[in-house]
Amino acid sequence: MNEDAPPKDMRARLSAWRARLDQAKKKAPLRKERFETTAEIPLEDLYTATDAPVDEARELGLPGEYPFTRGVQPTMYRGRLWTMRQYAGFGDAAESNRRYHYLLKQGQTGLSVAFDLPTQMGRDPDHPLARGEVGRVGVSIASLDDMRLLLDGLPLGEISTSMTINATASTLLALYVAIADERGIPRAKLSGTIQNDILKEYIARGTYIYPPRPSMRLVVDTFAWCKVEVPRWNTISISGYHIREAGSDAVQEVAFTLADGIAYVEAAVKAGLDVDEFAGRLSFFFNAHNVLVEEVAKYRAARRLWARIMR
Repeated sequence: MNEDAPPKDMRARLSAWRARLDQAKKKAPLRKERFETTAEIPLEDLYTATDAPVDEARELGLPGEYPFTRGVQPTMYRGRLWTMRQYAGFGDAAESNRRYHYLLKQGQTGLSVAFDLPTQMGRDPDHPLARGEVGRVGVSIASLDDMRLLLDGLPLGEISTSMTINATASTLLALYVAIADERGIPRAKLSGTIQNDILKEYIARGTYIYPPRPSMRLVVDTFAWCKVEVPRWNTISISGYHIREAGSDAVQEVAFTLADGIAYVEAAVKAGLDVDEFAGRLSFFFNAHNVLVEEVAKYRAARRLWARIMR
């Protein structure tokens, strides 16, 4: 038999295969009655092209082209690797600064700043509610002096800095920009990301300070200010990661995250911002969970959904 010969009727082959599968199951029962993804989507014994006929032009497209299923850049990571940075920050500003210098010397290509809970909640380190939490899960930053120590000697005009901060995102960004101003670094050269995703704090994490409406105004005002003052800065990282860690499945993670994204865009447009002037600086942060194939499908689906929503 020629193994390279083209298959005959695939449906007939599948029917014969399923008959053999039934016999195999009788001899050696499956480990469990039902196999499924973490989203409780059933997994069949076998998938072929007949299970999911695809309109390739509409559903997949090409890399770098709408609907971006295969990625937002034509070359993707063959052209440029993603920015590599370790999430770091602990104790006081001087300790964290030493850590950042060490990481850059080891080849890290950007910074990712972790802040302690008092900083995330807008509390000074000597506030009674901050007791036991100062410098614990991140660095304590409560003043311009703290930020000056944190960034001492770091090439702010050459690296990108991610700051995982939400309720006080505008404050921490203002401190960062103030230090760059002191050094004479043009704001147009600053690049990085603030998480600034307050809606997922109400959903999953809890580090919010103000009610939703004034919190959303802070987010939108940050969009408007950054568009003019720091045009290379990503003004929000719309986050599904924390929603997944709080107990959602893959489908719910995408649903909540894109719903938050829609709310931010609608709020910005309502405030008079041109969507084409700020949308390119919206970034997303999804979880990379345990089931590889499901996660690949999730990322591809999220790209395509967001492209259609925004169009």
